[in-house]
Amino acid sequence: MTTASVPARFWPAGKPRSLTLPATGLMHNLHVSAERYPDKVALWHYGHEVTYRELRDQAEHLAGHLASQGVGHGDRVAVWMQNSPAWVISAFAAWHLGAVVVPLAPMLQAREFGFFLQDAGIRAGVVGAELYERAKQGGLAHAVVANVMRGADPACGVPIPDGLDVEARLQGDDVSLETALKAAPVPMANVTAADLCVMPYTSGTTGIPKGCMHTHRSVQANVFGAGVWVDSSVEDVFLAALPFFHVTGFINSLMGSVTSGARVVIMSRWDRDAASTLIREQGVTLWTNTPTMIIDLMTSPNFNAADLESLRSVTGGGASLPASVGQRLLDVTGIMFLEGYGLSETMAQSHSNPKGRQKLQCLGIPLFNVDSRIVDIESGQELPAGETGEIVIRGPQVMQGYWNRPDATTEAFMDIGGQQFFRTGDLGYVDDEGYFFFVDRLKRMVNVSGMKVWPAEVENLLHAHPAIQEACVISVPDERSGERARALIVLRPGMNATPAELETWAREQMAPYKVPRDWQFVDSLPRSPTGKVAWRPLQEAAQAAMQGN
Repeated sequence: MTTASVPARFWPAGKPRSLTLPATGLMHNLHVSAERYPDKVALWHYGHEVTYRELRDQAEHLAGHLASQGVGHGDRVAVWMQNSPAWVISAFAAWHLGAVVVPLAPMLQAREFGFFLQDAGIRAGVVGAELYERAKQGGLAHAVVANVMRGADPACGVPIPDGLDVEARLQGDDVSLETALKAAPVPMANVTAADLCVMPYTSGTTGIPKGCMHTHRSVQANVFGAGVWVDSSVEDVFLAALPFFHVTGFINSLMGSVTSGARVVIMSRWDRDAASTLIREQGVTLWTNTPTMIIDLMTSPNFNAADLESLRSVTGGGASLPASVGQRLLDVTGIMFLEGYGLSETMAQSHSNPKGRQKLQCLGIPLFNVDSRIVDIESGQELPAGETGEIVIRGPQVMQGYWNRPDATTEAFMDIGGQQFFRTGDLGYVDDEGYFFFVDRLKRMVNVSGMKVWPAEVENLLHAHPAIQEACVISVPDERSGERARALIVLRPGMNATPAELETWAREQMAPYKVPRDWQFVDSLPRSPTGKVAWRPLQEAAQAAMQGN
């Protein structure tokens, strides 16, 4: 299913099927906005405002310091901190030099951070002050250290996150961000669209984390594509609640805004009540989030649908929003969730629902210049509508490959008609109208007496139960059927249910073989750094316990 083959009645009216992409690098995007709107606020962070002129100038000064440490074209620079103006300044400083940003999750421990340093060959990094000791333990040679809450105003109207207003005791030739910003600027590097730009790492849930090599062109494809898709303009206000180290937050909360000259309202940590306040007080118009955030926001005792009145588009991904949750959002607020789909390897979105023709719990249609298909896992042959297979993608936002892992790169692509398609490892199907639907990860399956059960499908159905706030379904051994499904359940505050009650209800919602045989109630579910439920560790721990390990 190519973009061009999506029926006209489903393609958004007035939007082109194909986009001409810029030949320039990402720093050029900031230069354009800074020239056009020098005194306009680019970033708002807990009362601290940064204009476009200030953002450009500070990035150029930081680039001067990094250059003095030997950072140049093609070198990798770690950006390791919470969402903040410092994060944005650091990324643009690297691009000014033609360097490659390696965005890392603040939740990493020193040993994990050290792995990325070695794997990516990182020369220098800009790190949050609260992470500095871990950075040095991990082996970072030169650090620019930022107090990410510098300039925040306690009277800004929302709570300032704890533990981030920190001053580090610096070692050796490490410097504070304030000191680095005093360096003299250096000329901007000659950057082409084909140069490497950013290298997000995959989560590593199926093995050793791998760096996804993205060029300025593959990033620009989704920066400009996202802008056209949601009709963003200079007057928009983006809420950046997703982390910038993750491709969805990076593209849809940060880069799209800076490129259009809009304003980014930055949250350093998720806080559902603060998000509602910021949307209302800052007049937020565009918000990209995860289903977890929507669920959390709407279950707050302080939730008021009127707080969301300024929003004209709410988009998201990372996991499929259960249809029942999407319907509840629509019923309460009048907002139709615009779900999309993408991966680190595709620099966020490759599919999205067209506004006005959304389908709940649906990945959407292929975006500009994207060719996406459903293929048989064994043969690689394209499957007809309605049949489940692997989602494969070809498009301008697809990565160049995995950093220093040629074998993994070869395995990640397949040839179809002489064209290379990225194998997502996700199972899905396409309906007869060209919309794609997610079924599950390729290796995440429960085999019940030869019958395949996809946990994500069961979880989505369980979310419709009035007492269930969240559900995670895992596979555990079963002497009779080989495997059985276990459901880990977080109940809504003040609600009660028993395993027997849930099983009786579930049997009315799904085929008997899909109904979990085990039910366990938990206070919360563990999450990955990007906010997804970390199902694999739960499954591995449960299987080990049952096997007596």
